Amino acid sequence: MSEMVHAAVAGDVREAEEIEEILRGAGIDAQLQAEADSDAYVILVRERDLERAQDAIEAGTEPDDLVAEP
Repeated sequence: MSEMVHAAVAGDVREAEEIEEILRGAGIDAQLQAEADSDAYVILVRERDLERAQDAIEAGTEPDDLVAEP
């Protein structure tokens, strides 16, 4: 099984769920992980899917929507 790695960081749960939906539409499994000290969520994907996930996120979001990339 592949290790899970950071694909993106979302500012809140709504944004995280939107990114998760984009990834699901691209056939990529993702997990959401809440950041301990903020409202942010880390989107995790399998290491082998990272490049495809980043491409899907970039294609499916506005440039200013994404808080940060790892």
